[in-house]
Amino acid sequence: MPNIRSQSGFTLLELMVVCVIVAILAAIGYPSYTAYVLRGELTEAKTNLADWSVRMEQYYQDNRSYQDASGACGAAGPAAASVKYFTYSCSVGNSGQTFTGTATGTGPTAGFTFTIDEAGDKATTTVPSGWTTAASCWVSQSNGSC
Repeated sequence: MPNIRSQSGFTLLELMVVCVIVAILAAIGYPSYTAYVLRGELTEAKTNLADWSVRMEQYYQDNRSYQDASGACGAAGPAAASVKYFTYSCSVGNSGQTFTGTATGTGPTAGFTFTIDEAGDKATTTVPSGWTTAASCWVSQSNGSC
C-alpha cells in the first residue's frame, strides 16, 4: 500500500459557520453593551447634581438665600474635572428662595436633561428617542425606571 498522509484542518464551510455564529453573538451583545456604557455615563449628572444641591443648601444656611450678590446661584457648579458628558446650569427664583439645577447631556448623553430643586425633587425632563421620561426621579433605564 502506498503511503497515505492524512490531512487535517477546517473546511471552508466550517469556518463560515463559525463566522456566522460569532456575528450573531456580536449582534446580540453590542446593543446591551452600549446601553450599559450609557447608563454609566448618566451617573455623572446624578452625582454632580446631588453634590451641587448639597452645596446650595450649605450656601443657603450661611446666607438665607440661594442667590449670590451678582444674582447667580450661590454655590459654583461642578468642578471641571468631574464634567465630561453634561453641561450644568442653575437658575434662582422667588427672590433667592428657590433654585433649579440642570444637567444637559452632550455627546453620547445628548437628549438627556436632569433637574433638581431646593426641595430635593429630582426630575428627568427630556430623554432621547426610545427612552421614557420620569417626572419624579432620574431615569436609569430606557423604560423610565429609576
